[in-house]
Amino acid sequence: MSNTTKTLALAASVATAIAGLTSQAAAQEMEKCYGVSLAGENDCAAGPGTTCAGTSTVDYQGNAWTLVPAGTCEDMTVTEAMDGMEARMGSLEALERDLPTT
Repeated sequence: MSNTTKTLALAASVATAIAGLTSQAAAQEMEKCYGVSLAGENDCAAGPGTTCAGTSTVDYQGNAWTLVPAGTCEDMTVTEAMDGMEARMGSLEALERDLPTT
């Protein structure tokens, strides 16, 4: 094996290790925030009757979550002036508000 091949293999291994660390750090810096996603724009399961990403049916559905930067969820305020709703705050736990009617 030539020195060039060894150098390339080592560089690829280091790059892969760094990429893995970066992915883990980014994942650790995100948290689930309930009640802030628009209908069809949630990141994953939105309670009973839904499966995964994009399955929420109501804006700001209380049991639908979106990943947001850690520490920002509870400071998020969403409003919907069109239908006269009052401001709603994000939550780190599923909420019982704005659930779809069955």
